[in-house]
Amino acid sequence: MACSLADSGFLLKGNLHKPINGHRFVSLFPTGASYLTWEVLPQCKAKHRRFVIPLRRSKTVKSVASPVTSPFPVDGAQHRKELCESYGFRQIGEPLPDNITLKNIIDTLPKTVFEIDNIKAWKSVLISATSYVLGLFLISKSPWYLLPLAWAWTGSAVTGFFVIGHDCAHKSFSKNKLLEDIVGTLVFLPLIYPYEPWRIKHDRHHARTNMLKEDTAWQPVMKKHFEESPIFRRAIIYGYGPIRPIMSISHWLLWHFDLNKFRPTEAGKVKFSLACVYAFMAIGWPLLIYKTGMVGWIKFWLMPWLVYHFWMSTFTIIHHTAPHIPFKSSEEWNATQAQLNGTVHCDYPKWIEILCHDINVHIPHHISSRIPSYNLRAAHKSLQENWGKYLNEASWNWRLMKTILTTCHMYDKERNYISFEEVAPEISQPITFLKRVMPDYA
Repeated sequence: MACSLADSGFLLKGNLHKPINGHRFVSLFPTGASYLTWEVLPQCKAKHRRFVIPLRRSKTVKSVASPVTSPFPVDGAQHRKELCESYGFRQIGEPLPDNITLKNIIDTLPKTVFEIDNIKAWKSVLISATSYVLGLFLISKSPWYLLPLAWAWTGSAVTGFFVIGHDCAHKSFSKNKLLEDIVGTLVFLPLIYPYEPWRIKHDRHHARTNMLKEDTAWQPVMKKHFEESPIFRRAIIYGYGPIRPIMSISHWLLWHFDLNKFRPTEAGKVKFSLACVYAFMAIGWPLLIYKTGMVGWIKFWLMPWLVYHFWMSTFTIIHHTAPHIPFKSSEEWNATQAQLNGTVHCDYPKWIEILCHDINVHIPHHISSRIPSYNLRAAHKSLQENWGKYLNEASWNWRLMKTILTTCHMYDKERNYISFEEVAPEISQPITFLKRVMPDYA
């Protein structure tokens, strides 16, 4: 074992697992080298000094306990490899140096990834429209036991509409900005999403990704909010546990229909978007119910909409949530680290990637939201070549989801997250249940 100190060196001898002043030192690694910083070393009482021999100021000193191999820091390759196995990741990126800027990263991307291609843009519309119509046909013809498959397809297809509107909101769909707003408004209508409120809210997410209080997407639970009332605590536990994969429904309802959340200068466009959604509901829903009955409304609209929210919730959670990804206060926040180190690339089955237009190739989108969805893979390949060691990457698996749903709950500055089981074990049965029943394979 080797110990690297910031300002001094020392030699450990004897039983390394014996507590010193109430602290136990156990290496995170099976053999080889570990690093300790002086800040985490407890002050040794006189009775423990027989275990410590002062040395000259030194960067690294050897212990008599075990052989020394090539040293690596606590966040070194071996540690990250172990975290990957534990969390269900394929790769956990190295910390990005403080002096790297978003411009440094953007400058390494090929200029072609920023180019808008009208043919590719309208091809994505054609894919989504065709897939959606096919899904509705499957719903109409499927026996009851095949309906879940038809809903899964149709809900995934309508998620593609969202991604097209997402490109429109980022001004990466067309060079004609009026056309973008029209297309964005129309493709959001089947989702009952008001385009302009969502665009404004989403821009704030990009400007403050993983900023503790300002990010408008998923955040850790704050202690003061959790302690407001017993009933509220139970609701939060369910919301961040078993029903988290569809909790974007509450986010949709609370964020997008409240005019008080928007500036007076934004109110005009927000009201227009809301009027479009209300008109769609007032005309489309009665027609659907008239033609197919209430059961038809559930079959053709509600169930695919719930599948869309499953993807909306799941995609968004995985994009920025993991035990090793911090949320930071505005004073400590670093934009480049948040966008590159704080964003996750996740691979899904091919049919989902096609229907959802590669929205989960998400790191380049946070480096620059001007990259159209059809260029995200080329941009990600460039990032892998130039910045690959800093990237967080995964393929969707049960261990990844289990880690998020059972661990990533309450904010803690030192540990990033604390599980509800730790802070409120008496009411955390939903989390215990998930740990017991969810598969654990990666």
